[in-house]
Amino acid sequence: MRIRDWTVQFSVLLLFGIGAYAAELRAPDHVKAGTTFTITSSGSGGGTFYLFGPASAVKRKVDSGSEIAVQSEEVEHAGRYTAVLCGSECTATHFYVQAADPERLSFLVHPSRVPVDDPNAMSAVALVFDQFHNLIQQPQSVTFSIIPKSGSAVTEERRSDQGIAWVRLSSGRREGPTKIAASVGKNDEEIRIVQQIASDACNLRMRPEWVSNKFFVETDPVRDCSGNNVPDGTVVSFTMTDSNGKTTVDVPIKKGIAKVEMPISGSARITVASGVVTGNELNVAGR
Repeated sequence: MRIRDWTVQFSVLLLFGIGAYAAELRAPDHVKAGTTFTITSSGSGGGTFYLFGPASAVKRKVDSGSEIAVQSEEVEHAGRYTAVLCGSECTATHFYVQAADPERLSFLVHPSRVPVDDPNAMSAVALVFDQFHNLIQQPQSVTFSIIPKSGSAVTEERRSDQGIAWVRLSSGRREGPTKIAASVGKNDEEIRIVQQIASDACNLRMRPEWVSNKFFVETDPVRDCSGNNVPDGTVVSFTMTDSNGKTTVDVPIKKGIAKVEMPISGSARITVASGVVTGNELNVAGR
């Protein structure tokens, strides 16, 4: 027996001095939240009816021996309820209120930014509630969807366990905002936005250029393996090896390319890299 249930019963005993049950109260074992129903009572004469729930208490005058109507707003919270009828003596009964039909989801997607084409990159979690904010612990079918900017949506269905359903989702192949949705039954979808960003650079290439006797090295437009532009600000490293040793210059991508001026005297070998991705090599000679 839970402490809260024991406290309710103990309070009733102290308040009304229940010693023996001369009359009877009969309530359904289980009731759906927000449902009107009746409790049957025996005996005769007037009495006082009390209803104690997880988050409410009700008191009103009734006639013993009649059906006692319990209104829908009196049983909106799921949990164990105690009904008490007091006349010359008091009698009590208990019943449980279960969550109503699924109405809404509490939905979370993590993270909010993911690289493209990354398997199991996102976690989506949904908690299932009824219209009265009761967590529905009975299994429910929850549909998760990835809705790209273009193309068809990809859906996966999961059964909730103790009110929670979750799934791992893979990111798509195109950068940009992508909708992640969850729905239960025929209710409206809950939607979150995840920003898909380009992955690591792929097929990184550079080319030399002389301008007014100055030597520059410039990359081709830097893209990932799916053809998405790598974001500006991503660092590209140019390394020159000549008779003076090795020199590395880090340059951020601007407007899709990385460009740097490098002084050349004699012959030199230049390499390019971004993160763990390396590109082509250049063998050049100074003018």
